[in-house]
Formats: sequence, C-alpha cells, structure tokens
Amino acid sequence: MANITAQMVKDLRELTGAGMMDCKGALGETGGDIEAAVDWLRKKGLSKAAKKAGRVAAEGLIGVARKGTKGVVVEVNSETDFVARNDMFQGLVRMTADVALDVGADVEKIKAAKVGHATIADAISETIAKIGENMTLRRAAELSVGQGVVASYMHNSVIDGLGKIGVIVALESSGQADELTALGRMVAMHVAASSPQAVEAAGLDPAVVAREKDVLADKFKAQGKPAAMIEKIVESGLKTFYKEVTLLEQPYIHDPSKTVAQALKEAEGKVGGPIKIKGFVRYALGEGIEKQESDFAAEVAAQAGTKPN
Repeated sequence: MANITAQMVKDLRELTGAGMMDCKGALGETGGDIEAAVDWLRKKGLSKAAKKAGRVAAEGLIGVARKGTKGVVVEVNSETDFVARNDMFQGLVRMTADVALDVGADVEKIKAAKVGHATIADAISETIAKIGENMTLRRAAELSVGQGVVASYMHNSVIDGLGKIGVIVALESSGQADELTALGRMVAMHVAASSPQAVEAAGLDPAVVAREKDVLADKFKAQGKPAAMIEKIVESGLKTFYKEVTLLEQPYIHDPSKTVAQALKEAEGKVGGPIKIKGFVRYALGEGIEKQESDFAAEVAAQAGTKPN
C-alpha cells in the first residue's frame, strides 16, 4: 500500500478543492497516483469546488457569536442569495462563527481550526461540492472587554445570529450584565442603522479627516473667503462632520433628541455603573465586493450553442 503523505493530500486539495478526507481516500484508492486521484474525485463528483473558485461570491450570510465579555462577527460569502436559505450553508456559517469565538478573528486560523476530524476549510470545500456554488470565508473580527459585555444585533436575520448586517458592540462597565446586554443591543441597532466610522473623533482614520479638511477648504476658497476665515470655517465644518460619523456624537436613533453619549450617561443609573464603549464592528454583507453583471440571455444562449436575439 502506498504511503500517503500530508503533502500529497494538500497538493490534491489544491488541484481539486475537495475535502481533506475525500482527498486522502482518493489517494488510497489510486495507490498515491495524483492524476488518477483527480479523476477518481471527478467521477465521484467531489472536485466541483475547484471549478467554482473563479466565480464572484458576493451573497451569503453574516454570522455573530458572543459569550459574556467576548464576541465575534464573520462573513461567509456564496454566489447567490438562494444559498443563504440553505440549512447546510447556515450550519456552516454558524459553525464558523462558533469556531472564531474560540480561536480568534484570524481567517487562516479559523480555516485551519478543527471541528471533529475536519477543519473549517474542509467544511467549506465539502459544502461547495454539495451545493455547487463558490463560497469563501471573507473576513472576521472580534471584540472583548475585561469587565462588561459584548452585545450584538443582526439585521435582516434569517435565523438567530445569521443575517445581512451584523454588529457587535463592546461595553466596558462594572454594572449589571443583563442591563448592559440589553443596552448594548440597542446601541448595536443604532450602529446598524447609522453606520458610524469610529466611536469618537480620535478614532477616525487621519486620512479621512485630512480629506474632509481639503474638501471644506477648497469649497470656501472657491467662494472667495479669506484664508484666516477659511481656517475657522473648516474647524466648524469638522465639528459637524464628527457629529455625522462618530458614534458618540450621532443622534441616538431610539431618541434623536439626545446623542448616543447622552443616552449612555442616562443609562448608567439603571445599569449601576459608568459605561464606556470600547469598540464596535459593523459587517454588511458583500460591502466592497464588485459584483459581476450577468447577461442571462447570453448565458443561456452560450450553453445552448446559439446567439441571443
């Protein structure tokens, strides 16, 4: 019997996209012959994952998982929205989020982590082969606090913890955990709706602030304002900008008469201690992915070997 090495299994996986155990089995069946193993997998219908890898995966699901002082959010993409309603795919995303809660937000570590005898990467490949669509673990993020809670909110959820926009918010406080969790969910709903860029102005990307300054300065230069006046107007304009893009200064969606910072301050009595937002993560499904526009008639015609009218 041929000696099947880990490198041989790895090479076959890269060629076919099939699961690790399937690759090991194929090599065993073919005496370690890579080419014969590729054919064996093709005959079994297990090498479909590699064929799908070039397709744009911009649909799928966001998954969140949290436990006490730690929370994670992951994005697993598929080619079509239809797959998001598939029980197998939902199970894959939930399992991926649960694993991330244990191993952290590094995508490669998540994919290498084992659930039973298989890794998350194996599970993705096997789900691709069974469902017939390209899938990718695109990104992951985590938040934690020493004392307090990490709360979450899922918008457009298909089932608990899975949906289209996922938010986690870290609240640092010595107050009651149940009250903090309820408040944190409200803040997470605000983040989902208002999409702030940072908790406060100091956390904004300096390049974003510089660009906003340039836009404001150019605008008032074009209006013929003197340089000394422009500097003051720009500083005033930046304050307005901060109110629009920083979480603490935004009008609280649950009560727009107050800012998020004011709402937190008012909640401290009920919670039983000072509250500080240590961070938040907001994932919207497919953001930043360039989706391919397809000509359905042309695709059908191409498969039929004819030209569309």
